[in-house]
Amino acid sequence: MNRPLVAALGAALLAGCAASPTPPAPTAASKPLAELLKESPASDWRKLDPENTMVMEIASGSVVMELAPDFAPQHVANIRTLVRQKYFDGLAIVRSHDNYVVQWADPDEKRDFGAAKKSVPPEFTRAAAGLAFTALPDPDTYAPEAGFSGGFPAARDAAANRAWMVHCYATLGVGRGNEVDSGSGASLYAIIGSAPRLLDRNITVVGRVVQGIELFSVLPRGSGTLGFYEKPEQYVPIRSVRLVADMPAGERPPLELLRTDSATFRQLVEGRRFRRDDWYKEPAGHVDVCNVTLPVRKTKNEEKR
Repeated sequence: MNRPLVAALGAALLAGCAASPTPPAPTAASKPLAELLKESPASDWRKLDPENTMVMEIASGSVVMELAPDFAPQHVANIRTLVRQKYFDGLAIVRSHDNYVVQWADPDEKRDFGAAKKSVPPEFTRAAAGLAFTALPDPDTYAPEAGFSGGFPAARDAAANRAWMVHCYATLGVGRGNEVDSGSGASLYAIIGSAPRLLDRNITVVGRVVQGIELFSVLPRGSGTLGFYEKPEQYVPIRSVRLVADMPAGERPPLELLRTDSATFRQLVEGRRFRRDDWYKEPAGHVDVCNVTLPVRKTKNEEKR
């Protein structure tokens, strides 16, 4: 079995550049997140795009994943084709690497791709020009700027006119081999551990898990190389994967996400940078892109039922 080069990294991450001095913290306590979100206007929230949201069913429940065509249009299109052909139905999660990734694929590499492509050109980065981007105010170790774009954690180098999605907890990416065009979307992974930012710009990122990542995180760890399961009986069967656009209205996940270009999100970021409540005594004064909460909630109509 061709095992993608998702985990071919050294064990240690470089410390990076020295932190800048911590700005003075606000003296007032941070507003609790629940209160901040409750007071947020409806316009600060967005619903998932049914054409760019897919739901995986495994024995323990549903995993909802949002795709990012603005960053990886060719891969997202290929994944949609695979899903609509029911390519993933009956396949399996074949890898659970501790503090790293869960990965699913065809263990036997025999399933017909149908109308989908077996190889897609790499989409590791894209042009930064014209891309909506909410930059965080603090330095980033791995990029000139880090922040959010369209609800996804991202980074950019304006001088080089490049932007890319970053590897945080719940990031969804495309497995590949040594060749940069060896990924197709037929093998996907989700980050279940500490943010492996060294993967950024070396692999195509296609989205993130917005609900159900805990179902991946608790799967038994694989004992084989890179966390692969060594025996077929260890595989975690995939019952189905569907695009929300193809699901009956009553079965669609009733979710909405906080807009990362909203005033509420900006307040959330400041609250994370300057945590000041009964428990926090020394606010960091900084926040990393992978430590910013991305709220997801049920839609208002669903809450009233």
